[in-house]
This record gives sequence, C-alpha cells and structure tokens, in this order.
Amino acid sequence: MEKHVLRGQVQIDHKTKNLCKRLKPGNIAFIAHEDLDELAAEEMVEKRVKAVINAQDTFSGKYPAKGAEYLLRNKIYVLDKIGEDVFSSLAEGENISLVGNTVLKDGKEIAVGRVFTEETLQKMKKQAEDNLENKLDLFVQNTLEYARKEKDLLLKNIKPPQLKTKISGKHVLIVVRGKNYKNDLLTIRSYIKEMKPVLVGVDGGADAICELGFKPHIVIGDMDSVSNETLRKAGEIIVHAYRDGKAPGLSRVIELGLNHKTISQVGTSEDVAVLLAYENNPDLIVLVGAHSHMLDFLEKGRKGMSSTFLVRLKAGEKIVDARGLAHLYRSGIKWQYISVLVAAALFPILVLAYLSPLVQHFIHLFYWRFWAI
Repeated sequence: MEKHVLRGQVQIDHKTKNLCKRLKPGNIAFIAHEDLDELAAEEMVEKRVKAVINAQDTFSGKYPAKGAEYLLRNKIYVLDKIGEDVFSSLAEGENISLVGNTVLKDGKEIAVGRVFTEETLQKMKKQAEDNLENKLDLFVQNTLEYARKEKDLLLKNIKPPQLKTKISGKHVLIVVRGKNYKNDLLTIRSYIKEMKPVLVGVDGGADAICELGFKPHIVIGDMDSVSNETLRKAGEIIVHAYRDGKAPGLSRVIELGLNHKTISQVGTSEDVAVLLAYENNPDLIVLVGAHSHMLDFLEKGRKGMSSTFLVRLKAGEKIVDARGLAHLYRSGIKWQYISVLVAAALFPILVLAYLSPLVQHFIHLFYWRFWAI
C-alpha cells in the first residue's frame, strides 16, 4: 500500500496557543499536547496547516477530547506519540517530510509515530465513553475539595482596583479565548452595537474584540496570549497576579511602557474578570467563550475548576452566556419584517388617499393621459 507523503516547513512549540500565533498556511505544526482540545484544533485549522505532529497522545481516551476529531473532520493529517526527544532534533522553519508514520529531515528518519485515523478515533471514543463515569466521579471529588479550600472566593468580596471605566448599571461583555468564541462574538455583533456594553477581553479574547472592529475597555489576564497591538488599544490593563503577589505578565506590560493595574486573586483570569465585573454592580454580564460544562473544565486542565464553579454560584444571577443571547440578536432586523411594517404603515395612508376626491380626480387624469386611447 502506498504511503501518504507530505512536505512542509515545521513550526515548533510546546504550548499550542503560542504556536498558533506563528503558524502560516502550509506549515506543519509540531506540538506536545495530550488530549488536544477543540479550541487548539480550531485555531490550527484556521491557520490552514498541512499537518499536525504531536509528541504526545492526541486522544488518550481518558475523556472525550474533541481536538483530534476536529482535525480529521477538516482533512488535517495527524501523526502523534512520537516522543519529546524530537524537539531537540528540529529547529523552527526547517523543511521536513512525513512519509506514512515516519518523520524525515534531509532524507533521514528522525522519528516514528502513530498515524491518527478515523479508525483510531472511533476506537478511542469508545474508550473515552467507558471512562467518562470515572472521570465524572473524580471531577466531583476534586471540585468539592478545591471548593472547600477556595471558599473565600464565594464568601468574601474581592478588593478590585479602582477602574476609570464605569460599569455600574451597564451591560458587561466578557470575551474569553474559548471554544467558538469568535463565531459567538460575531453572532452578537448587533447586540454590541445596540447596547454598547463594557467590553472586557480576557487575554487573547481581547484580540477577538479588536478583530470585530471594536476596542476593549478593559484587558485582564496574565498577558500570555494577547497581542501588543491590542494592549496598546485597551482603555485599561489589569494584570492578574497570584495570591502570593507574583504576576507573570507584569514584566511584559512594563516593557511596553503601558499603564496598568494589578489584581491578586485565586482562580483563573476568566474567573477574576467575572468577579471584577460583578463587584462593580453591572446590570448584566454576558460571557463569550467561557467554560460552562464538564468537558470545558477537563480540557482546561485544572483539577475540578472549582473557582469557576464558585464564581458561577456567586454571580450567576447576572450571567448570560452569549449563545443564549444570540437567539435574540442572531439575524438583526430581517427584510421580511421591514416589508410587513412598511405595508402596515402604508395601508391606511393608501385607503385615505383613495377616498379623497382630489386624489381620485388625479388618478382619472393620470389614466386618461397615459393609458386611455
């Protein structure tokens, strides 16, 4: 049987979200990402990569990770389980070849892996479904344990920095770099134009706000996936620091010479953004790309994701997910609705005009002038 052959320039990074910033059409992406999540797969497909090489297991069967399926659905060649050692054998931008399950550089074999096929996918999906009950049990146990440790997040108010952006009494739209976040944001574009909410971007979510033609009022996070251009456009920058005061993203903001504030708080940057909005008394908090169910939490990779669970409990009365909001704003004003409104408005005018003797006289003159023989 003839082996599948692909050639291209390789781009390398252990962190998929960092790699996606540098990918170009036709590249071969080389990652180390066990149980590839759907968001990472979507971004690589969006960049139109030719193939994906994974040092780890793209779909281990521990839970129903969606990334591998998304790549196959979009006809992306996947070669995985080749091992971490290959990172030292390749450099960014080198040309390589994939021949079946083998990676070649300068015609020499440097690694052998598993070609991930539809058959592999179906086998691993069955295993993942069988493991789901155990994963659910562990998820609940971890969530309860972390919730006990982090209960202050729910019981006590945070100490937010003083904002120059007014939030009280307004809608707040928080954009997180999560699954389908760009499509969901595009869907509610009419809502943004109409309601003019306070726009909050969590790291890379802020880039999506700019791509849609808006400017974020606030960018919050550890600054690991947002672009310099977006940071310069932001009305305010808030760097998320850990409880011990360490803030990995602070040095980057300082190097750019941008004004900023910090907030020290347990939980993810997504959680802190919601709490920051909530503590400033908004009318509504709309979430785009946020984590909302178990598979989201498992793909995020944080045990239990209890902070997000607790934040949802605390601020849930004011939270609406974008997909629910989209049902109201998905299509904007449809032309058939406009035509009905126009017809309804014109009908009484036409009736009154027809009953007017002056209008009737004009109609008769018009008829005899142009149509009567």
